[in-house]
Formats: sequence, structure tokens, C-alpha cells
Amino acid sequence: MTVVSNSTDILGNDGVIHQKRVIVVDDESSSREGLCALLTAEDLDIQALSSGKELLRRMPELAPDLILLDVMMPEMDGYAVCRELKQSVAFQHIPVILITALDAVQDRVRGLEVGADEFLTKPVSRLELLARVRTMLRIKMQYDQLERMLELRQALSYMIVHDLRNPLAAVMLYLQLLKRKGGVSPEYIRYLDMATSEAQKMSSFLDDMLMLAKMERGKLSLSRSPLYVDHLLEQVRKKLAPYADAQGISLELRTQGQSYPVIADVALFQRVVENLVSNALKFSPPQSIVTISAEYPRTGLTETEMSGVPAVRLSVFDQGRGIPPEDFVRMFDQYQAVHMKEQGKAELGLELAFCRMVAEAHGGHMYAGNNPDRGAVLTIEM
Repeated sequence: MTVVSNSTDILGNDGVIHQKRVIVVDDESSSREGLCALLTAEDLDIQALSSGKELLRRMPELAPDLILLDVMMPEMDGYAVCRELKQSVAFQHIPVILITALDAVQDRVRGLEVGADEFLTKPVSRLELLARVRTMLRIKMQYDQLERMLELRQALSYMIVHDLRNPLAAVMLYLQLLKRKGGVSPEYIRYLDMATSEAQKMSSFLDDMLMLAKMERGKLSLSRSPLYVDHLLEQVRKKLAPYADAQGISLELRTQGQSYPVIADVALFQRVVENLVSNALKFSPPQSIVTISAEYPRTGLTETEMSGVPAVRLSVFDQGRGIPPEDFVRMFDQYQAVHMKEQGKAELGLELAFCRMVAEAHGGHMYAGNNPDRGAVLTIEM
């Protein structure tokens, strides 16, 4: 958390007062110097550049809090520069004030379309300039404080989830020891099995949360290796078949025969398949069928034809109540999943968000749909 010492300086986490950095971009030296002179009394770290291309190239190094950007520049005008900044995930939050000699409505509309936050018309009034700069810096400071709070909350959540794993692992171990020790009446064994099963589900849930946190932080590194999907799917089917049988559900596998290995993170891919099948079992009624299907669209294609074609298309079909079309996209978003729970869709969790992020980490994507007769189908292409 930062403490504001005045309108332009903040006290950082390192205990040092940091000036707000404002970048002035104008190809005319007289205009640059004039704007800088108007801002000197504000105790700002002011830097001037002569082109938008230089600004874009040096953005990571400059790390500005505000950009004053002239519109009429050669090579790359202010509109184009602003569009580039606002399309960048890293820089789109930085306020941009467009400075222009143009005052027509269509020029301002164009500025809004490329994402400009404010406008100033030449010749620039000192009072108006200072008012706009102070407002934009205040907004940027509030954004930075919110980001730090969110990072702290995320780090705290990550720590809590991580610390929960050890006691949960101990619970699972004691349950297994109790079952192996004997002396438990046969009618109570099933309760031990049920407790162990629920503890395993909780462990998988915690693992998914940790994995999601790593992916969001960009710290998840994929360990890619050749994967024979058909073999892995059979392993998953055997692992989850007892759970399906206990619910009176048939778990079937449908494949085309894999002619080439898929390069993927095997452990993550297996977790994805297990999550998708578990999700299908959760929504399936007794005496229904859950089908795991794998297709290999590149089979028979030349190397040139393979461009843009997924190596594997994995689908899991159930015969449950289906998915409302309005949920097709948001069910894969972890934050939307929270809102959906609040709306009474308590069955949804982070499992599908995890699956989507794994697919995207492999350069693929995930989507949902409904079967023509009944039930839903979730598909991953990688």
C-alpha cells in the first residue's frame, strides 16, 4: 500500500518517495519545451521524446504514469500510437492525453475510438493542462493502489491454499492407515472410502487453485513430451470407472486410433481429462452414458496442410440437463464461476477454468455445446 505525500509524489513500498513520471511526445521541439515548461512547477519527473515510435520502443524502460501525446506527427501519428498502447495488456492502463490543433467533433471521436483518456487543444492553457494532468495522475495512482491490493490478496490466497495441502495430506494418510489396520466393521468401511474420496476431491481442487495462480502469474512452465492420448484416456477411464459405476453411469471411450503422438504436458493433460470426466459424471443421471471421444484431425495431412489444424480434439459427452447457451463462455471464467455459484449454480467450480487455461497454455482453446438429443459436450482442441 502506498501513502500519498502530495498530488504528484507517492511513498513506495521501499520507503522512498517516487516522483510521478510524465512523458511528453511531440515532433516539434518548441512544442515539447513549451509543455515541459508548463509542468516544471509540479515536481514531476518529465521526459520529452520526439516520436511515437521511440515512445513505443522505450515503454518498458520509461514506465510512465501519464503520456502527453501530440496527434500530428510524421511516420506515426498520435492516434496510431495511442491505439498501440491501448491494445497492449502491459500498457493499456496508462492514461493518455491527446494534444491536437484539431478541434472538430470527428477528431475527438476518433481519439475516443483509439482509447484516449483526455484531450487538450493547442494552444494549451496552463491551468487546463495542470487540471487534466492532476486528474489523470490521481486516477493512475488509484489504479496502482488497487493493483497492489489485488496482488496482496492473491498472494494471501495462494499462501492459504498452499498451507492447506499439508493437513489435508495427513487426513488422507490417517484414513488409509485406519482402513489398512483392520478392526473396522465392514458396514463402516464404506464411510472410510467416502471420506477418502471427498478428501481426494478437495486435494484435486487445491491443486487446481495453485495451478491457476501459477498460470495467472505466468510462472507455470509446461513440461512437454510426446503423449499417446488413447493410452492416457484408457488409464483415466479405468481410474474413474468405479465412481461412475457407483452412480449407475456407464463410462465409454471412443477413439479413432492415434497415428502420431501429441506434444503436451502429460501431467496437466491428464488432470484436464479427469476434470472433464468428473464434471460430466456430476451432471449425469443414473443409467446414462458419459463418452470420452478423441479425434486426430492431422491424420493423413501433409506438413503444409497441418498449419492451423489441432493435433487432438478431445470431447466429453454427457446425457444430463445440458448447458444454457448464455453459459457457454462464462462457465470457463473463474470469476464468472463465482457469480454463477451466487446465482444458484453451485455445481460449477474452478475445474473448467483450469481446463481452459491449460488448453490456452498449449496454444489451443476450449468450448462448450449441447448434444442434439440431450446432454452437454465440452471440447478441447490443442
